[in-house]
Amino acid sequence: MRILLVEDEIELAHWLSRSLARHGGFTVDWADDAELAERRLAVEEFDAVILDLGLPGMDGHTFLTRLRARDDRTPVLVLTARDSLVERIDTLHEGADDFLPKPFVVEELEARLVALIRRSRGREHPRLALGALSLDTAAQRFLINGQVLALSPKEYAVLKVLIQKSGEPVAKQQILDRINSDEKEVNLEAVEVLVHRLRKKLVDTGTQIVTLRGMGYSLEPLGAT
Repeated sequence: MRILLVEDEIELAHWLSRSLARHGGFTVDWADDAELAERRLAVEEFDAVILDLGLPGMDGHTFLTRLRARDDRTPVLVLTARDSLVERIDTLHEGADDFLPKPFVVEELEARLVALIRRSRGREHPRLALGALSLDTAAQRFLINGQVLALSPKEYAVLKVLIQKSGEPVAKQQILDRINSDEKEVNLEAVEVLVHRLRKKLVDTGTQIVTLRGMGYSLEPLGAT
């Protein structure tokens, strides 16, 4: 899951990025001001935003109001040191989806993010399970009928992107963008190889990776095409 962190405290941003990648397998992109975050959201896709309200320049309240005014529905979790009832109510009216007061533990932040993203995708179409295949986000592993599916770290990262958007086309570049940033050696050709390997491992799972010409790949129930 790809997260945009909007936070001006450098040490906190670095700690959060490392912790979320290590504990939850998130890919975290960092913007240290709201103007930069706004520009990135206009051209890039993220699963959720972590937003600090006390930003220099454009503050978090203004950023959130402008985000919703252009009908951007990306889930937003607000971090705040001012956990007052009035501020919570005001920020919810501005379009926030959840709150987490500082200080906090990263495990709670991770759980809240997963819940936000799951709700944003709709209960009628769960994205973390398909056929016999399911993703255990806490343990960072895939299961087939409850049994662990053996995957390399790169195979896991690609399949995670596909199951998060199951039934929808995912471009190769989107897959690259969502793979952890330390995977520098992964390129578009490598994505093709990883998909080829995954197709072999998904035999008898009730799922398949379909190639959509000019659009990318889609994880589908077997027989859906």
